[in-house]
Amino acid sequence: MPVLSGAVTFSRFRSEPAGNAPSDKKRWLSKGLKSGAFEPIDLKKTEDERAAGFVELENHDSTEFPTGAILYGDYALFGFRVDTVKVPAAVLKAELDKWATAFEKQNGRQPTRGEKAENRASLRHMLRQRAVPSTKVHDVSWNLQTQQVQIWAASRKQVDEILLAIETAFEVKLQPLVPAALAARAGIKDEELVPTPELIGMEISNSEIPSSEVAHGEA
Repeated sequence: MPVLSGAVTFSRFRSEPAGNAPSDKKRWLSKGLKSGAFEPIDLKKTEDERAAGFVELENHDSTEFPTGAILYGDYALFGFRVDTVKVPAAVLKAELDKWATAFEKQNGRQPTRGEKAENRASLRHMLRQRAVPSTKVHDVSWNLQTQQVQIWAASRKQVDEILLAIETAFEVKLQPLVPAALAARAGIKDEELVPTPELIGMEISNSEIPSSEVAHGEA
């Protein structure tokens, strides 16, 4: 639970409403989270290998989202859970080799390509039924006063998935809080974002700096 334990691997964004700001934030939060709530993989009814969605921060099996489980002062805290079910290729191959050996011993011949393919599908289904989904939960912190959103995920792909889920569920747009984005918001031009001598740790004479940069330094 990084958001409560002080881990620092996170990405920051600013939330901007796509339409009118919600009048009832508690109801808006609960409704949004429930619309994108996590649903476990049903191994008996589906062949899906992955499931993802929102869960409560302190109970990763709950998607009830009562106010007391979401709001902590000015912050809305919740998790984004990802479950995956995958049959390891090495395990499937080992089981298929065992079956092929038994088949040859019983029938006096090697199984055909079609027979192997049919049994591979059956073995994969059997192994999948026995598999235990692997679970990973990424914490999300949303300051409802400053509209700053922090996502505890190191993978760019995972951050993008959580961004899309939040934007869809809450009808907002999340803007990254990185130097380039902050500079654009402040109206600073790209050519003005140049390193200073102090930043790069060396002295640069005026003759070594293009005239446009000298002018910027003197402003």
